[in-house]
Amino acid sequence: MQFESVADFFAMGGYGFYVWLAFGVSALAMVGIVIDSIVKRNAIFKSVARQSARQQRVEAAKEVTERL
Repeated sequence: MQFESVADFFAMGGYGFYVWLAFGVSALAMVGIVIDSIVKRNAIFKSVARQSARQQRVEAAKEVTERL
């Protein structure tokens, strides 16, 4: 094992603060990207549903006006 104890592992030879801060910031950024992707995906699905519903209403209105 490269470290003599768990404390040495977390200390990372005196650079632990920077190492773990970098890991934390990277993990936070990745979680943020995942959350942003999910939010945008849901917004796109809602937009497609709205457009589809609008298109159906337009087609229904055309059928009504053609009958008159």
